Amino acid sequence: MARISGVDLPRNKRGVIALTYIYGIGATKAKEILEKIEVDESTKVSDWTDESVRQITQMLQDEYKVEGQLRSETQMNIKRLMDIGCYRGLRHRKGLPLRGQRTQTNARTRKGKRKTVANKKKATK
Repeated sequence: MARISGVDLPRNKRGVIALTYIYGIGATKAKEILEKIEVDESTKVSDWTDESVRQITQMLQDEYKVEGQLRSETQMNIKRLMDIGCYRGLRHRKGLPLRGQRTQTNARTRKGKRKTVANKKKATK
């Protein structure tokens, strides 16, 4: 099993698909990486040579931010927004959607499970 950037790549998948298991690499970057090191994108990970795995690892370290480095940068950006108190930062702080979506209905992914608020009971005579 090929281990790149702390991620075990699935052996039975094509190279392009397997590289997308690494956080920060999508289909386009995966094709680009395999093109640069001249490995056929339809080749399965189990058929990669040790040299090609080493080249991919080296390229990811030199040219791209992936996994932990990218996650920490993203968290720092969010923290910066929250610290300066801008609109997006406030939305992050409150756990609401930040890109203009409606919140009266929907937005359940950001807001979490519904919290039921009981109605005020009528006074009986």
